Amino acid sequence: MDRLERAYKDDLSGYDSSTAPEELYFPENLGKRMAIDEMSLVKGELYSILTNKDTGTLVALMEGTKASTITEKIMAHLSAEKRMQVEELTLDMDDGFDWVARQCFPNAEHVVDRFHVQKLVTECMQTLRITERQKILTQRREARKAKIGFCETSYENGDTPRQLLARSRYLLFKPSSSWTTTQTARAVILFREFPEMERAYALCQQLKNLYDKQMTRGVAAVLLRQWCEDCDHAGIPEMQDAAASVLRHEGRILNFWNNRATNAFAESFNAKIKRFRGMLRGIRDLKFFLFRCQIYFS
Repeated sequence: MDRLERAYKDDLSGYDSSTAPEELYFPENLGKRMAIDEMSLVKGELYSILTNKDTGTLVALMEGTKASTITEKIMAHLSAEKRMQVEELTLDMDDGFDWVARQCFPNAEHVVDRFHVQKLVTECMQTLRITERQKILTQRREARKAKIGFCETSYENGDTPRQLLARSRYLLFKPSSSWTTTQTARAVILFREFPEMERAYALCQQLKNLYDKQMTRGVAAVLLRQWCEDCDHAGIPEMQDAAASVLRHEGRILNFWNNRATNAFAESFNAKIKRFRGMLRGIRDLKFFLFRCQIYFS
């Protein structure tokens, strides 16, 4: 197998290390609906990837995520005339990509992907769960240092407080209608013992339901502001932080309700590249890997 791989690389593929690309650019693939995202390609190094959502093709694969560097690369390899024809660009909540979008695609409508917004809010809720568990662990450590017995009582389902908070992680990602009987019983105990978790979970589900509704941008703006106010009134610092982030990106988030555009294609394309990398059992030669990506994904 190793000899076959070497034969393919050295003789059959047409690969030449002296001319092989270190980054990929396909300006002919630029279209009206684009997506930009980041991905970890090799050894944890991040690459920025620009894709065409209509044709499913790769436009650019660039090393790094620094806004100024990515902007220079896009402007150098993609003509201004074609960049001005882009009408829609979906991206995450990263300020760097926002700056790239404003500089390189000024005529496009910039849409923050709904799944990144929901992920941010869910992570804030999970941070609250972790914080509550850390409080118990801290009490346990302090009791051990003081040589005082620390006893955790078990709830009716057999979980201790630490176990309850640890085992509730996955059920908090799902709507209550998707809970199993065991998860429902655990959620009842969790919300009874930690009321802030119930309020945080309700706010997460409220935002998800907001995204699922068909409405105009104007109606969405009113409901999104109301959701942010609900987060503030809840008095939970983690959810207040989430609301502050949403308000900071409010304009680009509301653009979702114009055409309900998401960055799902970019995430799917990233997964394709990762599967391709897995088929090759990792990346031994980065330039050869990009050479093959040039063939398969252009």
